[in-house]
Amino acid sequence: MAPDRWLSLYDATCQVAQEVAEKIQERNRYQRNGESSAKLNVIIRSSLQNLQEKIDQLKDLLLRAVSTHQITQLEGDRRQNLVDDLLTRQKQLQASYKNEGTEPDVIRSSLMTGGIKRGVTNPWLLEESEETRGLGCDDLRQQQRRIIEEQDAGLDALSSIISRQKQMGQEIGNELDEQNEIIDDLTNLVENTDDKLRNQTRHVKMVDKKSTSCGMLVVIVLLLIAIAVVAVWPTH
Repeated sequence: MAPDRWLSLYDATCQVAQEVAEKIQERNRYQRNGESSAKLNVIIRSSLQNLQEKIDQLKDLLLRAVSTHQITQLEGDRRQNLVDDLLTRQKQLQASYKNEGTEPDVIRSSLMTGGIKRGVTNPWLLEESEETRGLGCDDLRQQQRRIIEEQDAGLDALSSIISRQKQMGQEIGNELDEQNEIIDDLTNLVENTDDKLRNQTRHVKMVDKKSTSCGMLVVIVLLLIAIAVVAVWPTH
């Protein structure tokens, strides 16, 4: 997997912020000891300017990544929170730099927790969520990758479910087509049977009518024969 440019820049920005905090602490120590801190002030100003430029780059890259859907909305919100924290701590560092002789609380807090460890933690991030508290930049990158992998797995599962539902829909559609064909066949069969029944009924009526006519004819013939016999029968 190619390295994430935003995360790499974020690591570098964290490093710059750590260095600024260290330089401010060192400058304040020089001032308490009555030593010259002019050179350190120049370095701190330059580092603060570099910090501002890197934060601006982080904002631009994040906006581009979200607008082009290179990262998820959830990851975009998480990174935006990190940028907001950077902006807050940058203001704190600037205020500490301007208040010469005053140690920033962020530096005192880092000293109480064992000093500043370069590349391991960000001592100037005072308010962090429970999920990222105490994590270094590498740990944050791994956590981000794990979140992305979990999201990808969830999307794969959702895609599988949708594919299964689509397949079920196609099977139901095929079954309905078969049922419609069966219904059409039954309809044609009923219509044919009805036509045959009407024809047979008509034939029965014709036969019945013919049989009735034949009976009458037989009776007439018998009557004629009876009349003829009576006419020729001798009366004496």
